[in-house]
Amino acid sequence: MLSLLIATKKLFTSFSFILKKDDTKALFFLMATTLMSGTIFYSTVEKFSILDALYLSFMTLTTIGYGDLHPITTTGKIFTMIYATVGLGIMAMFISVIAKAFIYSKQKHKE
Repeated sequence: MLSLLIATKKLFTSFSFILKKDDTKALFFLMATTLMSGTIFYSTVEKFSILDALYLSFMTLTTIGYGDLHPITTTGKIFTMIYATVGLGIMAMFISVIAKAFIYSKQKHKE
């Protein structure tokens, strides 16, 4: 339980570092916007519930892709190919920023 609390504190410290910088705020906003656009698309075009649409958007962006949900329409399939390609770059940048924040937090904690 203690290790969970320590990990949670490190996570919040890292996110506070991320949100202090303007460029990382913009990237965070871009990531959230990308996730929202996928959610809106899948809920309106593919007729998924909001939760299922968000889930599919997240699984697509993270390249996990369990396969339990997938687009049915041709438009949905084309959107998903473009969404995955563009989203992969955005997700890679986002993960890179988070990793840098964890490293910074760890170095700061050692000092």
